[in-house]
Amino acid sequence: MKIMIVDDHADMRRVLRNVVQLSFTAPVEFMECDSGEIAIAQYAGFSPNLVLMDVELKSMSGFEVTEELMNQDEGAKVVIVTSYDTPSFRRKAKKLQTKGFICKDRLTDLHQLLHNIIH
Repeated sequence: MKIMIVDDHADMRRVLRNVVQLSFTAPVEFMECDSGEIAIAQYAGFSPNLVLMDVELKSMSGFEVTEELMNQDEGAKVVIVTSYDTPSFRRKAKKLQTKGFICKDRLTDLHQLLHNIIH
């Protein structure tokens, strides 16, 4: 299993990596990206099973990055991971046909969501 984590904060990438590792018994290969540009550039070569995408990135939004990844690979599986649980963010995530929407203050929900997506 390959998971790409896109978040501009190293501490949050570490937390997400730990949550994912605790969710699976099989080995997981990670690629961490601190910007949307890096995620876009590295996506095809890494070919992740799932992308955990922050919304608030430095130079482009996670929604813009998600849209670009979906243009590269219409089968891309992206889960939005954000601090902002707003109706507009949820609508954007749904419009982009992401596989889920998780608030950073409820990362315990990520375990079940991962299993629903991967299995």
